[in-house]
Amino acid sequence: MAETRIIDGKAVGEDIRREIAEAVLAMTGAGHRPPGLAVILVGENPASKAYVGSKAKACGEAGFHSAQIDLDGGISESELIAEIVRLNADPRIDGILVQLPLPAHISEQRVILAIDPDKDVDGLHPLNAGRLASGLPGFVPCTPLGVQQLLVRGGFETAGRIAAVIGRSNLVGRPLAQLLSAKGRGGDATVILCHSRTRDIAAVARQADILVAAIGKANFVTADMVKPGAVVIDVGINRIEDPTAKRGYRLVGDVDFEAVRPIAGAITPVPGGVGPLTIAMLLGNTLDSARRRLGLSP
Repeated sequence: MAETRIIDGKAVGEDIRREIAEAVLAMTGAGHRPPGLAVILVGENPASKAYVGSKAKACGEAGFHSAQIDLDGGISESELIAEIVRLNADPRIDGILVQLPLPAHISEQRVILAIDPDKDVDGLHPLNAGRLASGLPGFVPCTPLGVQQLLVRGGFETAGRIAAVIGRSNLVGRPLAQLLSAKGRGGDATVILCHSRTRDIAAVARQADILVAAIGKANFVTADMVKPGAVVIDVGINRIEDPTAKRGYRLVGDVDFEAVRPIAGAITPVPGGVGPLTIAMLLGNTLDSARRRLGLSP
């Protein structure tokens, strides 16, 4: 049996970010302004702060104009929306991202609705969700877009294949199912969307040539759920206690990596699989937004 291929998301993400940086250099060299991304952080959530910091670093490396707006966790919903409205009107800003989760007293849905859909580079506005469902141009959530890029750039054929997506969230599962079933490169798959009410989920998953786990449960996908030779994409990032680890925990995915690896034809690790693609796709969406605003070819 052939050795299982480990899909290196870090390398793919670096390639994409390098391509974006080169495109930005060409834009600014031709006299255009750089793409602009604004990230709003509300409160002091350590994980959110770290993630926002990594986005700012990526923007700097790609030559973007980056604006980070740090707001107190006690800010009112109306004050936060006023800040979004200001950024909607700012001609230097092509993309607006509000880091989630938000404090409990603020409605995430109302905040997302306040973002100009043409600056919604996270792809969460209902208008962009509708565009994706209708096959129209728009912004796609970054993680499912990253999964598709891993498949395309990894040379994994999707057309005519059976793809099973475990998890039906609006952030990953649903948009990914739509991407994989859409016409064109990285699509044309027959997609099964699995969830908590799916009967005999193991039997359903075993049909898949491409199996994507995005359910948020550590080691949920076990060896008996995987078709021999399948491509397994693990979107999950879960902390589990580990007294032997320096921080007292370690990160694992939604797939039992060691058990599934000998069966799969290819598999993403956690970390180092899908994660690096999320920020790369955020930069790509922002670059596309800037090109549209500047009247340049996408």
